[in-house]
Amino acid sequence: MPTSTPAPTPSKSTQPASWPVPSLVRTTPPAAAQPGLAEPDPAPDAQTRGQQAARGLDSALHALAARFTGGLSPISLALAQADWLMHLASQPAQSMQLALDAQRGAWSWWLGSQGPQGSDLADGADLRFSDPAWQQWPYAPVVRAYRSAETWWREATNLRGMAPHHQEMARVFARQWLDTLSPANAGLANPEVLRRTVALAGRNLRQGWANAIDDQLQSLGLPALQLPQAADDGSAPRPYRPGVDVAVTPGSVVYRNDLVELIQYSPQTATVAAQPVFIVPSWINKYYILDLSPHNAMVRWLVGQGHTVFILSWRNPDEHDALLSLDDYLQLGVFDTLAAIQRLLPGESVHAVGYCLGGTLLSIAAAALARPGAVPGAEALPALASISLLASETDFSEPGEMGVLIDESQVSLLEDMMAERGFLSGNQMGGSFQWLHSRELVWSARLRELWLGERLRPNDLMAWNEDRTRMPAAMHSEYLRRCYLRNELAQSRYPVAGRPVSLADIHLPLWLVGTEKDHVSPWKSVYKLHGLCDAELTFVLTNGGHNAGIVSEPGHAGRHFGLRVRRPGDAWISPEAWPAQATAHAGSWWPAWQAWLQAKGDGRMLPARKIAAKRALCPAPGAYVMQRYPD
Repeated sequence: MPTSTPAPTPSKSTQPASWPVPSLVRTTPPAAAQPGLAEPDPAPDAQTRGQQAARGLDSALHALAARFTGGLSPISLALAQADWLMHLASQPAQSMQLALDAQRGAWSWWLGSQGPQGSDLADGADLRFSDPAWQQWPYAPVVRAYRSAETWWREATNLRGMAPHHQEMARVFARQWLDTLSPANAGLANPEVLRRTVALAGRNLRQGWANAIDDQLQSLGLPALQLPQAADDGSAPRPYRPGVDVAVTPGSVVYRNDLVELIQYSPQTATVAAQPVFIVPSWINKYYILDLSPHNAMVRWLVGQGHTVFILSWRNPDEHDALLSLDDYLQLGVFDTLAAIQRLLPGESVHAVGYCLGGTLLSIAAAALARPGAVPGAEALPALASISLLASETDFSEPGEMGVLIDESQVSLLEDMMAERGFLSGNQMGGSFQWLHSRELVWSARLRELWLGERLRPNDLMAWNEDRTRMPAAMHSEYLRRCYLRNELAQSRYPVAGRPVSLADIHLPLWLVGTEKDHVSPWKSVYKLHGLCDAELTFVLTNGGHNAGIVSEPGHAGRHFGLRVRRPGDAWISPEAWPAQATAHAGSWWPAWQAWLQAKGDGRMLPARKIAAKRALCPAPGAYVMQRYPD
């Protein structure tokens, strides 16, 4: 797998006349001699220079301190702890009740540990204690005590009067602390580890040490000492390289600018629907989450159903892109590429699809296009036939567990960290997700790799998750502040071209997907779009998480979903009441979506659109997806 591929220089011919590409690094103010521009600021005086120097020094110190706090703001943590301690001290009756609960739990544990052990400790949702030995003496009393502590801390962090954000932080940090102290992490005191060590005469521990050394070497950018372990069938593990194992749906890059490549996929049917499908993926990871292996690639499936499919591939930014803004992502990522599609397929409306952050960006674009005059040059863009938002938030008032890591102090610390290099690295972003779900992503993984001597068997989704991208400093700061801290989009205050846009202006049919176990875009947060616009809205709630619930190909075992259509003017239904009124379906939600896309088009079928050789800049997956940088 190549470690870095230089981005090709976009040719002038690939740029649309209606959307001039701004400079990706804007380091100088506009010249005052140009008509209509304000005079440049005068040279700063000594006091201003001193303030700037002080801020710069403080920023550098904060970034240095962040290396020792894992990127978490110690001020945010201290404020949450102080809030909890002060409310605990001010509620003596509640404190006494918690003390009595602790005593009652200890007495119950003592009585339970003296009797026969049984299967009452089995919990299908907690795989740490799935081994039958945990249900027997002497391990069962330890598990009971641990679970009693989990229950007590859930009550202890639920104090009346605490700020909601601090209460959520206290709850999550208590859970993280307890996950760290789990009996499953106790090495040879774990019965599964002990049994494996005896059976293998310690070879699992030797293999675990080798795994730990290789992990450390790879974190330093050095080659591993040992080859990856073979799979159970004796074959070598696959590397899942883009263009070789994943992202292999045939197609071509048909447009490129300084931020995105637009990929058009080759037709697989004799005729295609008149309206193409245009997909805006998230820029946190590479686009090929929707083009994984051939059996679960959403774009391949859509092409096979008779759709002309376009998708964006975002460039991986570097230190020169620090000043890229959300407006750049909107114009270069959405409006530029829509104009390119209009030139390729003149006169055809487009089914627009957004996934995760891409869906948030698409909703901003749709709201802007729905307001006449809000988007300069909108006449050069195609009309939208429908909008599909997959695991995408538009209201960030209740962002779930991700909100634990986002407040004013935390965002300021992130800005100081990004100021050093001009971007947030993929490892820094990935570390946040790992921390939020350390039980599964850290402790359980470490148990298997270091104590049981097993390497996690790679798959396409794991490989994609490790293929991380960076975030430009200005864009990421703007996204966190405008969306998470100020919730401007939901409050009709988000500006496009200097004018606020409103989701209430959207009257196109909407397809909205939430996933039951999503910790990035919780489904109840995704559902809030119901209250922000009165368009026809089809909401789908599918099982799975943020990624696996979307990559839910037909034939995938165990898939199911609920669906309900909200018509304009229908009475409000709360998310808690929605499941009881939705229609339940077994299997993947993709075929239902395909039928919806057909219904929202005009029904015309055209001869398959082959990609003209003069339009193809290079074969899919293109050059931008190959960009990798060491963190």
